[in-house]
Amino acid sequence: MKLAWTTPADAPAMAAVHSQAFEAGWKAEDFSALMEGAGVFGLLAGDGPMLGVILCRVAAGEVEVLTVGVAPAARRQGVARALMAAALEAAREAGAETVFLEVAVDNAAAAAFYAGLGFRRAGLRRGYYDRGVEGRADALVMRLDLANA
Repeated sequence: MKLAWTTPADAPAMAAVHSQAFEAGWKAEDFSALMEGAGVFGLLAGDGPMLGVILCRVAAGEVEVLTVGVAPAARRQGVARALMAAALEAAREAGAETVFLEVAVDNAAAAAFYAGLGFRRAGLRRGYYDRGVEGRADALVMRLDLANA
């Protein structure tokens, strides 16, 4: 599986993967706007069809994982692990000491995956995710200290 660093021109491909991974996937315009921001970097995974995407932002010694998603057909095949490993290495190279992310409290598989990478609970954001007619869902804030990872 190939990993490729993204540019704003990759926003349509990033959005296509994201829309497979999430019910309310981000639009190409969302990715493009974020990619124009300072300290933002992303990766796409795949050898032809794109299988996964990650987007992160570095600021003040911290990295925020803005999103990571894997197409359903490619899950449990190491795509998310490869994306996270590359992003964490980029974070270290950028001088970051800490990584933060949010995961829906009802997404036990993702929370367990992040815990397996060394992330620990740092807080809770009530009503963080908009679930449409289902209402809002809380997000677990997770933190990884890169020095200990």
